[in-house]
Amino acid sequence: MAAGCVLWRRSPRAGEVEIALVHRPKYDDWSHPKGKLKRGEEPLRGALREVLEETGYACAPGPPLPTAHYVANDRPKLVHYWAAEATDGQFVPNREVDRLLWLPPDAARVRLTHERDRELVDAFRDVLHMA
Repeated sequence: MAAGCVLWRRSPRAGEVEIALVHRPKYDDWSHPKGKLKRGEEPLRGALREVLEETGYACAPGPPLPTAHYVANDRPKLVHYWAAEATDGQFVPNREVDRLLWLPPDAARVRLTHERDRELVDAFRDVLHMA
């Protein structure tokens, strides 16, 4: 089991909502920050830990988003997600994540590699009541 967040902030320039996407060199993909839970770890706690580890940002959790179910390497995956607002931090490239982009939702949707991640942007818009 895994957990992650659609991490967002208000643009420092225009005040518009931006979503953080991470690039994982191991998979050469753009996705939302997420990762495996530690033994006995609650999904929300794991999601916040993974966001901090992958992006360098602490965040305030918001509403839950749909749980993703998919198969990777012939194994079923279950990933719990939340919307979470970035509160403080700074990205530093690391072994797991070498790039982070802050993009408006439309641009984030286009940049994401997997359709399941695009669907999370749509759900995020719904919970934030964005058109």
